[in-house]
Amino acid sequence: MSGIEYRYELQGVQPVDLEGFFEGWPNPPSPKTHLALLANSAEIVLAVEAARGRVVGFVNVLTDRVLTAYIPLLEVLPEYRGRGIGAELIRRALERVSEVYMVDVTCDANVQPFYGALGFTSSTGACVRRYEFQSGRATRD
Repeated sequence: MSGIEYRYELQGVQPVDLEGFFEGWPNPPSPKTHLALLANSAEIVLAVEAARGRVVGFVNVLTDRVLTAYIPLLEVLPEYRGRGIGAELIRRALERVSEVYMVDVTCDANVQPFYGALGFTSSTGACVRRYEFQSGRATRD
């Protein structure tokens, strides 16, 4: 995609560069907390608008680098959706963990076709959600 660069590190990224994410979350992480969660991830891929240096999408990966990896978050700013950025973020994230046995993502049913088109298969699972910590426990502003 023209005008979008993909980066694998946070060098030069400030909280202000991460504004506008977590659309629809009732208690979203602040940009400062967002930066901390990216910094503490095993792998990240950022989609950056080259002209302005603005982060317009991201994916993060948690992994033991042996058998398992988990993709907890994939987001693209609303005005940049529909341009293939999310798919490219996932493709690049999968490359970063190409030698682990399983890569899991938990998602709503309406986005399963998106992941299916990228090679994921549906599975069953369970989760715990502690919404009181949705904005981030350790780095609250």
